Formats: sequence, structure tokens, C-alpha cells
Amino acid sequence: MRWFEHLSYLVAQRVPLVMVTLIAVRGHAPREAGAKMLVTADAACDTIGGGNLEATAVELARQMLARGTATTPQMHTIQLTEHAPAQYGVQCCGGEVTILLEQVTPTRPAVAIFGVGHVGLALARVLSICSIELWLVDSRAAMLSPDRLNQLQPASAILRNCHAPIPEMAVHDLPANAHLLVMTHDHAEDIAILDAALRRPNLGFIGLIGSSTKWHNFQRKLLQQGFTRNDLERVTSPIGVPGIASKAPEAIAIAAAAQLLGLIFPENLPGQEPEATGTEDDIKR
Repeated sequence: MRWFEHLSYLVAQRVPLVMVTLIAVRGHAPREAGAKMLVTADAACDTIGGGNLEATAVELARQMLARGTATTPQMHTIQLTEHAPAQYGVQCCGGEVTILLEQVTPTRPAVAIFGVGHVGLALARVLSICSIELWLVDSRAAMLSPDRLNQLQPASAILRNCHAPIPEMAVHDLPANAHLLVMTHDHAEDIAILDAALRRPNLGFIGLIGSSTKWHNFQRKLLQQGFTRNDLERVTSPIGVPGIASKAPEAIAIAAAAQLLGLIFPENLPGQEPEATGTEDDIKR
């Protein structure tokens, strides 16, 4: 697999990596300028020339990854002579190369829909065209059948289908900063999911479908379970941008998706300059 194909795969799988590029070659070297390799914590793809040069690059790349946070790109110049320091063997090509190490920490916003009924499925159809990680959670296996979910294809989202007889358990599996919408067929499930979500401080948007009366009743029960008013302020209910009167599943789905867009893609908010953080995989989309 060539490096750009592997990059697409690793980004899709959210595997942190470092891209190593030969940006300058002076004299003789095993590879030409522009050669690349990808380094993860436990693997490497493609080659910049092997030997001490490549082993040194891999070690430097894994040092970057071990820090656990994104760092600024690094440049290193390595001599390929018998007199140069060489921890992994001598390379006497006679040249000198400069390598650039760029850390790639691929992340996708995550959105979880709890309850894939009429509205949940309509919302999934809208969100599936976005480059997000889309979790579809339901206690009913039939709601996640291939026949129902086929209408989400082709999609840009990475789908995580989760049949969970006890759906609130899936809340613990969501990635940090995930946004979730609670819209199951059962109010008992809804409140159990909210209970689990409010016990996680590192989640994003928490939305509950339904009327203001439903949310008022839920607040009373959640307060009885020990939550505070400040805790309940994390929940948005009803969901959706204001001004949408229709109760059609498609209308509710579009209104809810519009409410999420500023959270999923905050760089697109008015008055903010977009950051050039995309990988080649993102740019091609």
C-alpha cells in the first residue's frame, strides 16, 4: 500500500501518526527529495531510504507521538557519511538529507443518536453526509437492520452501529467531546441515557427530543436522583433551531442538524477564520 493510501486509512481509523518527508537532499542519498513515510506507534509505511537514516527518523517520530499532544513540525539534518554519528549502523552514501516530521492527530467530531426511529433515522440521513463519527444506538435490533441503514449510503460519516439492550451503557463508550441526541421510543430509556450522560463531564451537546412538558417532568426526576440545576443546564430540550413549526420527522431532523453544525464544525461560525488543519484525505473530499 502506498503512503497516501495508507494515510487515508489511518485518518479514517483515527490512528495518530507522523509523516516524515525528505525535503532536501545534498549529494548522494538512498531516496530523492519528496520521498515520504508514515510512522505510527507500532508500524511504519513506505520508506525514505532505510538504514540509520530511516531508523533515526522512526525514533524521532515516535518521540513526537509519545508526548501525547500535537507538536509543531520538526526538521532534522542527517549526514550519510562514515564519520557521522550513527546509532543504527553506518551509511556512507556521502550525502546529507534534511527531513521534516509533521504530526497528524486525526479526529472527527462524534455525534451519537440514541433511538433510530423515524426522526432518528431522518437525522442520521442528514448527518451521514458530514465527515463525522456517527453512532447509532438503539435497544431494538430491527432499527439497525441493513435494510433500514442502507439508505444512509453512500455517506461520508464513519458509522458505529450499536444494538444496546441497555442503551445507557453505550454512553460510557462514546469518545470525549461527543455530542448526543436522546430520542428513543421509551421515556424510561430517555431518562436513563440522560442520567448516564450527565455523569460524564467530558461530553458536548446533550439534546433531548420532546415537549417542554416532557423536559419539565424529566427535570423533576433527575433532581430527585441527585443532580443539580447546574447539571440540568447541560441539557437542551426541545432540540432544533427555533422557528420550525413542522412535526414531520424530516423537518425535526434538519432543525436538529442545523443546531449541531456550529458545534461539529466550529471553524465555520461567522467571524472566525477557518484553520488549515485538513489532511490530504480531507481536502480530496
